[in-house]
Amino acid sequence: QVQLVESGGGLVQAGGSLRLSCAASGLTFSYYNMGWFRQAPGKEREFVAAITWNGDSTYYGDSVKGRLTISRDNIKNTVYLQMNSLKPDDTAVYYCVAGYRFGRSVYSTNDYDYWGQGTPVTVSS
Repeated sequence: QVQLVESGGGLVQAGGSLRLSCAASGLTFSYYNMGWFRQAPGKEREFVAAITWNGDSTYYGDSVKGRLTISRDNIKNTVYLQMNSLKPDDTAVYYCVAGYRFGRSVYSTNDYDYWGQGTPVTVSS
């Protein structure tokens, strides 16, 4: 079955950096757009970033533009989220997602077929 396994979350001070990884298995990775969502306590799930199946295009939520960078390695079946200049408002559980590449946008939870279990990120002030 399809598995998306996130890693790299943790506790970091404001202004610091983290790199999240998501290892995918059970699917043809290059057929899927990949992305990240996050959910903070008491808030709705929020789009963070996405990358198309071939890595040609990337998309970001307004609150993370210029600070977070998404990338992928279609050989390693892994997607990454480099997070710099972190703020306390970035505190959330971060979810890796995979959506079949055709006929889809990238911004909505409905655009994705598979979700990881999530990895927590806590940014202290």
